Amino acid sequence: MYLYRKMFSLLLVGWSVTVFGQKKNQYDVIVYGATSAGVTASVQASKSGKKVLLISQTKYIGGVTSSGLGATDINNHFAVGGLSREFYQRIFQYYQKKGGWREETRDNYKKRLGKQFYGAWNDSLKMQWMFEPHIAAAVFKDMLKEAKVNVVYNERLNLANACQKKDGKILAVNMESGKVFRGDMFIDCTYEGDLMAKAGVSYTIGREANSKYKEEFNGIRTGKVVGVGEKSIDPYLKEGDPSSGPLPFINGHVAGPEGEADHRLQAYCYRFTLTTDPKNRLPITKPANYNPLWFETTGRMFRLNPKLTLDHVLTLTPLPNWKTDTNHADFIGANYEWPEGSYQKRKDLEQMHRDFVLGLLWFLVSDSRIPEKVKEEMKTYGLPKDEFLDNGNFPTDLYVREARRMVSDYVMTEHNYYRREFAQDGVGLGTYWLDSHVVSRFIDNEGKMRIDGSFWENKQSLYAISYRSIRPKKEECTNLLVPVCLSSSHAAYGSIRMEPVYMILGQSAGLAASLAIDHKTSVQDLNYTMLKDELHKNGQLLFPKDVGKK
Repeated sequence: MYLYRKMFSLLLVGWSVTVFGQKKNQYDVIVYGATSAGVTASVQASKSGKKVLLISQTKYIGGVTSSGLGATDINNHFAVGGLSREFYQRIFQYYQKKGGWREETRDNYKKRLGKQFYGAWNDSLKMQWMFEPHIAAAVFKDMLKEAKVNVVYNERLNLANACQKKDGKILAVNMESGKVFRGDMFIDCTYEGDLMAKAGVSYTIGREANSKYKEEFNGIRTGKVVGVGEKSIDPYLKEGDPSSGPLPFINGHVAGPEGEADHRLQAYCYRFTLTTDPKNRLPITKPANYNPLWFETTGRMFRLNPKLTLDHVLTLTPLPNWKTDTNHADFIGANYEWPEGSYQKRKDLEQMHRDFVLGLLWFLVSDSRIPEKVKEEMKTYGLPKDEFLDNGNFPTDLYVREARRMVSDYVMTEHNYYRREFAQDGVGLGTYWLDSHVVSRFIDNEGKMRIDGSFWENKQSLYAISYRSIRPKKEECTNLLVPVCLSSSHAAYGSIRMEPVYMILGQSAGLAASLAIDHKTSVQDLNYTMLKDELHKNGQLLFPKDVGKK
């Protein structure tokens, strides 16, 4: 009897680590980061017949696409293919159904939006790129469920010991919870590139010097005066008194030599949702952590120029059912510690950015320098009762516009955008303008407040994004793909960093990982012609010549 019990116990132990021939927590493809790219990477790998695990660091999926960024930057919707196009087609289908337009008609919304954001939808493609946050979240969940993707929530890398790696290959990832997930291929779809960094892959943060890649828009860029024309607002805590020091988050000195490299990042924000629907609107109230000094620059701007409107402070783009995607509440200078920050540091910065948004709304309805017309308009808006129900009706994900960027064998640069250089191994298309938000504010040698880092190159482009830019150097890691924090200069990343493109590159990474498993090869040695053919079969558009083809 003892021998029987012993044998049964050993069998039980064996069963606990092996399920139907698979080791427990053993997967073909592990996707870390449930951003929009994480969803498409997981769905594609699963459709390719692989056992897939999608690891979400929180209890949410979709990244900023389902967290307020509902006014999608698609300046060329014909260049969006594959699962990215499918996502926007599913959005289109939702709003065609009864109940999609709950509070207004489709025609009324079209009239409110006007010509903004390229018209909201394309009936011939059956795509819609303007949507409410909770609808995006629902669509992502449907896509994952239908593809039978395994998803785990609230699991984060153990930053002290994130990877088990041997001979340049990741064997497993270690979670804070103590869980270990083993895989053959890994895809880092986080906005920060945490897995990439912990796997020993080369990366950079901030702005390269223009001289590095012979670019124009990289590095430190002295911008316009913060004020009216060349008349600056006073930049000091005590107006007229330089000895009092600069206002919060204002550099007290010149940013640095023009075009030179530095560590700073373009500002982050929350793309938060507001509504003007009285039935669905929460009133704007004073937040607990209100710091009026954070908004002193705004107050002094209105005092200097009382003709300013609400649109000079916030971009309130209409979304369906009387909502907005609210942009440009940028907390300039508050994000530099984010990419390399601990989880606690990032949590603190998230709270700061949340306090900044809620404080700004209160400032705009309460400060004596704000014109009454602006105050009254701001009071018509409020957080919607039917969004982000478990987060105080506030977005769940900070808009991390840029963090780490991988440095691989191929670096995307301005030259790709201008089509002076062509990637022959395309895995998706970039279309957006070169675009960076303000990186810092500083006091120049004349005592004026100026901005640094902002650029907007309003030139339509269509260019291939290289496969080599989403995989590391072979000597660093052979089974990792990085479709979000890809290998790109700061300048080029300003064009690439759009959610539709992340979804496109995520899908391409998911298929590349699957093919590498099938052919028992590294991601670097994967046959590109084979990858290209399979990507085309899965609806991806890889080169400008693909656009417009059925």
